Amino acid sequence: MDTSLGFMVEALPALLAGALVTLQLTAIAVILGSIGGIALGIARLSKIKLLSLAARAYIDFFRGTPLLVQLFMIYFGVPPLLRSIGLDFTFNQWSAAIVGLSLNSAAYLAEIVRGGILAVEQGQKEASECLGLSATQTMRYVIFPQALRRMIPPLGNEFITLLKDTSLVAVIGYQELFRQAQLIVATNFRSFEIYGLAALMYLALTVLSSQVFSWLERKMNPAVK
Repeated sequence: MDTSLGFMVEALPALLAGALVTLQLTAIAVILGSIGGIALGIARLSKIKLLSLAARAYIDFFRGTPLLVQLFMIYFGVPPLLRSIGLDFTFNQWSAAIVGLSLNSAAYLAEIVRGGILAVEQGQKEASECLGLSATQTMRYVIFPQALRRMIPPLGNEFITLLKDTSLVAVIGYQELFRQAQLIVATNFRSFEIYGLAALMYLALTVLSSQVFSWLERKMNPAVK
């Protein structure tokens, strides 16, 4: 037991560094994914048929295929494809991880945005039109702020899901929390202890994230004083 504890203590700094990288990956991917998700969600509701169909095709592809496959396509597939048409291009591991996680997250966030907008009563839009607001002003000042409050719980779920899914970028060699655990196990062969410690760190991160989003939900709820 003492030996196991010693290995875990020795591994702790590297795993903590990996946990910080995991948080950074998640935060950046959620920010970029939110930008894409808002655009896709609005496009999905557009009356322009071609725009709506293109957004739906994107969403269906990234939600309907495994993130692991998407990461392989981006990191291993895109550079050779571009080089085949004469473009000298390569992905480093960080860029590929961010692009893959962001594109995948945008598809899920788009449906959250769409659902949040549709949840706002139609009368809000009609009242805005009566006040002379344009469609853009209505969305910006009336619809979206109300939709955002409804989106907080599913946004929290998506953040937590993405945080755990960052472990998949280990397959392209990027050293986040899970990859750090793999490297440590490769040197000391203490699989149960090291992976168990990594699992506890993921649990701590998800519980903390859940508490933050619960606080945001209460903060943005007008019924809570």
